[in-house]
Amino acid sequence: MQYSIVDYQSIVDASHSLRFDAEFFGPDYLQVQRRLEEIGSRKLIDFQVNIRHPKEIKRNYVGNGVPFLRAQNVRPLSIDLTANPVYISEEDAERLKENTIEYKDILITRSGANAGQCAIYLENSHAISSSHTFILKSGNLNPFFLAIFLNTKYGKALIEKGKYGSAQPEVAPYFLYQIPIPNWNNLPSVIEKTYLRSKELTELSKTRYAETQVLLLSELGLVDWQPKHKLAFTTDYASMQRAERIDADYFQPRYDDIINTIKNYPGGWDTLGNLATLKKCVEVGSKEYLETGVPFVRVSNLSPFEITQEKYISEELYGEITEHQPKQGEILLSKDATPGIAYYLREVPEKMIPAGGILRLKSKTDKIGNEYLTLVLNSILTQEQINRDVGGSVILHWRPDQVAGTVIPILHHEKQAEIQQKVIESFSLREQAKDLLECAKCAVEIAIEQDEQTAMDWLGSV
Repeated sequence: MQYSIVDYQSIVDASHSLRFDAEFFGPDYLQVQRRLEEIGSRKLIDFQVNIRHPKEIKRNYVGNGVPFLRAQNVRPLSIDLTANPVYISEEDAERLKENTIEYKDILITRSGANAGQCAIYLENSHAISSSHTFILKSGNLNPFFLAIFLNTKYGKALIEKGKYGSAQPEVAPYFLYQIPIPNWNNLPSVIEKTYLRSKELTELSKTRYAETQVLLLSELGLVDWQPKHKLAFTTDYASMQRAERIDADYFQPRYDDIINTIKNYPGGWDTLGNLATLKKCVEVGSKEYLETGVPFVRVSNLSPFEITQEKYISEELYGEITEHQPKQGEILLSKDATPGIAYYLREVPEKMIPAGGILRLKSKTDKIGNEYLTLVLNSILTQEQINRDVGGSVILHWRPDQVAGTVIPILHHEKQAEIQQKVIESFSLREQAKDLLECAKCAVEIAIEQDEQTAMDWLGSV
């Protein structure tokens, strides 16, 4: 049995709401607090830090406008602007100007299972934050160092300590302001350089990936193609019979442009159903969600570059549905909500169960490589076919038969190999960027456990 003994004054000093629950004064939290006090830390509020709680209005998303960041965009040390991006109008952005995110602001998720996750905003253009995140301006603290510290085991423990509520845990600014922050002279600037180098590698990774898309579209003669929505056009009755559709949007000429270009490619083409097996995953229901356990991967956790973790299920339930465990060499493809997100499992995946809105694809031919197929699935070639199939729906559902009917160009093996090499390089650069951030976190933890100079020497040697 673990227990802590604290006096009344400690309760008063630690919480404006006089929290005296056992979790708040858990021995592990107290040990972290004591160690940070021993090395001369000061409270976050002492560094003139400002934490803003954005306000909310009724959201009306638009096709193009000002980026609107939600909690799902904020991951540990990563702000993902590619995962189902949404935008609001300039008028709504003006109404929410107090929610404006600027360069080097730190975003912290406010509520839910991922409450307390944080990352630094390093985009040159401004964005608007939802009310489910806090916007932190670092005051006299180096923002890169602060973001790294809050993601170390010490920072995360102190954020966890300040959470309240059981069904929907939340973080309050008051508790964030009380977090002790090490007051070092030299390490923060070294951490900043490491963080910025990681950012450079990430941007280079994006450039390499964009080059692969250009290679693909260039081979098909579509590099300068732009979708054009026509107000008037014609089709024939036979086409409507074949498609079993009568809505005008389905027959937009832009979709024929894409499909005819693929079908006329000299290297040939085939449907996805002929190139790979498609296996639907499983839905477990929200009542099965846990705070820890085996990751349950939903569409919102899927991106072309990574799989994030948010919801979990028990080991017992995992054992009952283990046939849905993805395997190395498969491609996970979303079919609902945000259809058309593909992620290739290059390595043996950890334990996980994908949700029912995700399909598992396994190649059944050597005509096409997995890296290349994944790229095509994430490209405008597939997205336009999805737009045709699900157009007009309020909640997007890409039916398995529609997925299977997606047309895929079969590029020459030499061109596929060239594309695959750039994809591999892109992912290698992204892994290097992530490793640098992990090293920065380790350096801060070494400085807390030993001293600043030891941490700097270690970071300089990796």
